[in-house]
Amino acid sequence: MAVTTTKKPQNLARRGNGALSTSTDLGGAATRDVALYLKTKNFHWHMSGPHFRDYHLLLDEQADQIFAMTDPLAERVRKLGGLTIRSIGHISRTQRLLDNDAEYVEPSDMLAELREDNKTLATSLRQAHNVCEERGDVATASLIEVWLDETERRIWFLFETGRRADSSGR
Repeated sequence: MAVTTTKKPQNLARRGNGALSTSTDLGGAATRDVALYLKTKNFHWHMSGPHFRDYHLLLDEQADQIFAMTDPLAERVRKLGGLTIRSIGHISRTQRLLDNDAEYVEPSDMLAELREDNKTLATSLRQAHNVCEERGDVATASLIEVWLDETERRIWFLFETGRRADSSGR
């Protein structure tokens, strides 16, 4: 009878304390809720109803916009000596938005939930911008200004799309 032993896999990513030696006078870097991208895509995939096409395309566009923030943000964090997310588990431990795992969500509820999540993101972006201004990090503040404008546009579109018109069209 052969005896087998199992080795624990080596952590190939381990490098000392893991910190980059980039010099910076900034404190912790702003992070973005990756969960918003995943939730937006989830709702995009599970949209249904009479406005399916419009809502499906809207959420696809918004998810693409949110995803496009990821790489510049991660690169900025690394330039400043910070660490970025490493795994799905890391995302779940640090996310600030609630998941929605329901099998069915009314389209109007999807739009309202994403609107509120984008409002939460806008608040976080404003707070991060304030930190950048206090510390003189013009480059990060500049990126955040664009992302904040995009987030406010998403909030506006989600609000208008989810609004019930009265008989006058308002």
